[in-house]
Amino acid sequence: MLPYVLRRLLGAIPVLFGVAVVTFFLVRLSGDPADLILPPSTPEEARAAFRAQHGLDRPLLEQLLLWLSHLARGEFGESIRFGQPAGELVMERAGATAELALATLVLALAIGIPAGVFSARARGSTGDGVIRFLTLLGQAVPSFYLGVLGIAVFAVWLRLVPSGGRGEFVQLVLPATTLAVHFFALIARVTRGCMLDVLGQDYIRTARAKGMPERLVVWDHGLRNAMLPVVTVVGLQTGFLLGGVVVTETVFSWPGVGRLAIQAIYARDFPVVQAVVVVFALIFVLVNLIVDLLYAVLDPRIRLR
Repeated sequence: MLPYVLRRLLGAIPVLFGVAVVTFFLVRLSGDPADLILPPSTPEEARAAFRAQHGLDRPLLEQLLLWLSHLARGEFGESIRFGQPAGELVMERAGATAELALATLVLALAIGIPAGVFSARARGSTGDGVIRFLTLLGQAVPSFYLGVLGIAVFAVWLRLVPSGGRGEFVQLVLPATTLAVHFFALIARVTRGCMLDVLGQDYIRTARAKGMPERLVVWDHGLRNAMLPVVTVVGLQTGFLLGGVVVTETVFSWPGVGRLAIQAIYARDFPVVQAVVVVFALIFVLVNLIVDLLYAVLDPRIRLR
């Protein structure tokens, strides 16, 4: 197991390197940070001094090599807008983003898996039809629209929850629910399809013929064997979750990494944008490694080599 994990981690280095290089060049297509941060009347000498202070006057290749050397030491450079190390800014906001992402996953799994199991067991019934309609609707409606709609209905009209901010549990309800809707829909649909396939297998019919309680047949024998595709989908959808966090945190004024990324993009704060993208890429790699390790737990026939 340990050699497998080490090989996967070593294999992630080229991936992170590629992400870092592509991000470095893409963010510089947005323009010169001096045009946004400095007043329009700033003399050209002051602009040149600003660029020199942040290393923007050097050739692109030299800037890239310098940043990669810092990245190899775990440094992301200094924020142009905030004047702080970009890595520290990301870590300061990481707790809020982790809280939102974890709440989203727990909520989506807690609702999506039971809904998918119920829909599979009640195939063709009214309840199955309702769940299938809700899952289709949940995947079709964009998260940012749900967020604005949730604020208008539950925060402004009904005044049940705050419209944004962080500090109390109630402030987590709207943003987590907004992000969880898409995940719930996808998880429920995948769970339903997998359960329909599993419940038709011979070993399920054998368990029922032996008089095993239906609860054990469905939740122990059936669900465990149907979980592999669900776990795979959750791992692959991590990228969507990270992208959704960026938009959702902005809509709900949630002080996380996603909102920091939007602020950095608007300010052309290259080091912060690069730090956010590399950290998100690292999280995606680690989550997919965890998914691979879970395969061996859910199905003992799988051996990681």
